This record gives sequence, structure tokens and C-alpha cells, in this order.
Amino acid sequence: MTIYSKRSWCIYLFMILVIAACSKEDQAPPKPTIAAADFTPQSNAAAAIPVSWYQLEFKLIKETPGFSPPVAARALAYTGVALHEAVVWSDRYGHSLSGQLDGLSNVPRPQWGKKYNWEIAANSAMADIIRSLYPNASAANLALIAALDSTNKAAASGSCGADEVNRSVNFGKQVAAAIYTWSTTDGGKDGYLNNFPTDYVPPVGPGFWVPTPPAFQRALLPYWGNNRLMVRPSTPETAGIAHPAFSTDTASAFYKAAYFVYNKVNTLTPEENTIARYWADGGGTFTPPGHMLAITAQLVTDNGLSLTQAAKLFAQAGIGENDAAIVCWKYKYKYNLLRPVSYIQTYIAAGWTSLIGTPPFPAYTSGHATFTSAAGTILEDYFGSLSFTDNQKVADGFSPRSFNGFQQMIDEASISRIYGGIHYQFDSQVGVQTGRDIALRVLSLRY
Repeated sequence: MTIYSKRSWCIYLFMILVIAACSKEDQAPPKPTIAAADFTPQSNAAAAIPVSWYQLEFKLIKETPGFSPPVAARALAYTGVALHEAVVWSDRYGHSLSGQLDGLSNVPRPQWGKKYNWEIAANSAMADIIRSLYPNASAANLALIAALDSTNKAAASGSCGADEVNRSVNFGKQVAAAIYTWSTTDGGKDGYLNNFPTDYVPPVGPGFWVPTPPAFQRALLPYWGNNRLMVRPSTPETAGIAHPAFSTDTASAFYKAAYFVYNKVNTLTPEENTIARYWADGGGTFTPPGHMLAITAQLVTDNGLSLTQAAKLFAQAGIGENDAAIVCWKYKYKYNLLRPVSYIQTYIAAGWTSLIGTPPFPAYTSGHATFTSAAGTILEDYFGSLSFTDNQKVADGFSPRSFNGFQQMIDEASISRIYGGIHYQFDSQVGVQTGRDIALRVLSLRY
């Protein structure tokens, strides 16, 4: 090696060390000193700041009008991408998602040779993207966003100078602005304002979806399947896996599938009843995608993931849920299949009711199965055959549910919809397959 090359290499190493000097990626942030409701980081884990934002976002999903499951999945995805892009440059082996996600380009990069506090950058990006994604949040919840932003910034600043803090805040804001601008072109920007478009006219005839009890609402988000996927498939998504042919013949596969639901709901064990209610995640909850991201946040904390590790996992899980919603809703409105309650009341037992209220959109395929399979496959890729306990519904009066692996969670969430009386078995079976396919696309990217 020449003297010149040795000197160049030393300069290069020095510059790398300068950039990383104030990154506390592998250090515990100081405990926060300013209270912000229940969303202040509760531990010294390196990923406490992003976890605190997701905890607040779950509250926003519950309390902000219009955040149905697909809309919630979309918001969670853009939150995760903004987080990832705000901290990816702290990892010399990291890869930006710019140029990998469909339509995403020119995401800001940090200035070469300048110091950044990556926790502050993450906090700033998440605060701004969440403000943008929940424009109709209540005044009280907007105040919580501002309080958590301030609390996390104070907790992460430590001994960093004002210039570094400001630089990190501004970088996070620049990233959030770029991600939000990209989000406005996906077709779903105003979904929260118009979940039930009045211009949609569903097809009419035997086997087609009709509004269902108890609310008999119009079809929810019938055009959502036209939105842009974040991960473009290698071949166009055609939603071409057909369900069994509709039939009222008692010997047909379709009649038998409907009768299975009818009989199962009528003979549920106490445990099956609990499973159906546990996974319901309907109106007023954090939705199925929110449930999956809540489990992700719990596992991030329980397993002590670093900031960049958490950012990667949150981005993957969010992208998976977003694309799961789009593909699932494309199936739903391609086939417009009637729900079990409609079939059973017409052809099996007129007075029959499902255990869980049927949501206002077609049956095929199951959103729960698709969402859970997409997220569960991603989590299994990261954690392997991990046994874990889901504590996310304790506040709703449920006992924690333990699983010996993510496949068991997928299977339970999927069959819960049959126990609830709102899906056929083939809805869930194909939903699981679809979710897994989406997860594999997401996992094929570089992070």
C-alpha cells in the first residue's frame, strides 16, 4: 500500500467516525423528563422513541374519523418508511428505500461530514409524518403529538450541541415532507374522508354481496384495490384466485362451506368464542393492521432492538400491511362475494345471526387472514421460531394470548373469522396465501 493510499484510507475512516460520533444507536437514551400522556418512552431501550410514536398512532387510529383498516394500514406504512429513511444513514450497511418502493425517489440524505443525533431525526420525522397523515385528528390528540415531539426531543438531546439538534430535527422534517409528498400520489390520500363512496353501484344477482346486518352500510372503500402498491410485483397483480362456484345445491362445495360456518357458530366452545372476539378488531379499535404493528412494537421492546433494527422491522411490517390491504380489497371487489350471513339466512336458516357483526364489504378474501399472514411472515423472518405472548388486548378486558410461533398466530387470527361467522374457510385460506406472497415481496428489498 502506498503512503498516499494509507493516508486516504485514514481520512475516510475519520470521516465515518465523525458522522457517527453523536449517534447513540447503541446507547440508552436518558429517561424523559417531560410527561406526554401515556406515550412517553417507558424504558431506556434504544428504540423507545419510535415505539412511543406507534403507541400514540394506535390511539389516533381508534379516535380519528375514517381510519378503517385499509386507511390505517396505509398510515402505518408511511410512518414506517419515514422512520426508516430518517435513520438508515446511521448504518453503514443500510439501504435507502428510495428507488426500491414504487414511485419513491430523491429522499433527502444527511450532509456529509456533519453530526446527527439519529434519535432526534427519527422523532422529528415521525412527528411530522403523523401530523400529516392524521389531519382530522382531534385538538386533544394534536396536542399529544406536539407534547410527545417535545418530550422525545428533550430526552434524546443529551449533551449534543444546538447546531446538531437543529440539524437532526430539520433532517427528520425533510424526510417526512418527502415521504408525505410521495404518499399523496398513491390513490389513497383522501380515503379517510370517503370510506363509503356513493357513486359505487355493486353488481346485483345470486351470489353477489349485499349490505349486511347489523348496520346495512354501503360498500367500504370499493376502489381501494386500485391504489398503488408500495412494492411493485414482478408481474401485475390480477387477483385471479377464484373461490368455489356459488351454488345453492346442498351437495356443492359452496353450500358445504356456508353450512360449516353455520354449524360452527352454533356449536362454539368457550375458547373458540374467546378467539372470535379477541381478534375482532372492528370499529373503534386499532384495526387488524394496528394490532399487527402493536405486536411488532411489543416485540421490538421485549427483544431490545436497536434504533435501526426497529426502523427496518417497522418499515417492513407497515409496507406489508399497506400492500395486503390493497391486494385484499382488489380481490373483494373483483369477486363481490356475499357474506355467510346473507347466504345462511337465505338458504339455510332465516333467523341465524353471526357472533361478530359482519363488516360492510364483500367476503372474499379475508382481510384478517391477509393482514396477519403478511405481518406474521415478516416477523417470523426476523425473529425465527420465537414463542411470544400478545398483550395488546389486556386493556380491552382480554387475557394475554401466547403462541409458540408466528404461524400459530396466523392460523388463530384466520380461523377466528370463521368462528365469528363472517367468513368462509376459503376466504381465510386464500387470504393466508396472499399475505405470505406479499411478505415475500417486502422481504426481497434491501433495507
